[in-house]
Amino acid sequence: MNELYLFARVAGTPIAVRSMEIEAVVKVSDISPVPGMPAHIAGLSALRSRVLTMIDIGALIHRRATPLEGRPLAIVADISGHSYGLIVESVSDICTVSGGELPLRGQLDAAWMPYAQAIVENEGMPYLLVSLAGFIEPRQLMAAA
Repeated sequence: MNELYLFARVAGTPIAVRSMEIEAVVKVSDISPVPGMPAHIAGLSALRSRVLTMIDIGALIHRRATPLEGRPLAIVADISGHSYGLIVESVSDICTVSGGELPLRGQLDAAWMPYAQAIVENEGMPYLLVSLAGFIEPRQLMAAA
């Protein structure tokens, strides 16, 4: 398997994302809040003449907003024809893994259950494999509410 994975941290949890889902990883300069939106919708931001809906994954998972001081880091993705920026705490690597995707095992925080698909190991550390679309699709958002 030569699939590339992006390794990041969200709400204190190490995650992996298949690189084919990712357009870019950027530092966001400004996020404009949108009144009346759920807490996990951080607002809107502009990137290369496009408007991104900024999703705070930490707020979606644990109902605690990710601190947005400075310039937050976001994974940019096109999901169902719309542009999103998914806010992450950090990004550590993008690489292939020798063991491939492993089944979920052990204790998993219940908040991550609707989003975790498998485990991917990198440098001896397990990462939850997630799909970025899973944070956006209505059925996933309803389950998290």
